Amino acid sequence: MRNSFRLGQVCATQGAIALSDNNPTLLRSLLRRHASGDWGELCDNDKQANDDAVLKYGRILSSYTLNGEKIWIITEHDRSVTTLLLPTEY
Repeated sequence: MRNSFRLGQVCATQGAIALSDNNPTLLRSLLRRHASGDWGELCDNDKQANDDAVLKYGRILSSYTLNGEKIWIITEHDRSVTTLLLPTEY
């Protein structure tokens, strides 16, 4: 199990909310995965970079598929904000 980390203020873009069919339970489920160190659909190098970022206060990115589309969760390096967004909104 990986180390957990603070999420800070959690925000979701309009695209992420629409993708979840306005279902906060789906988004909370992804947030739990992200916060527990389940980085989703990333290559091994990116997963290792996230593991390092947890310990060294770097930015953390997870990628999941929700309703057939990609959704990202990004926690900023200072742990002040975590954002759920679509890659097209980045």
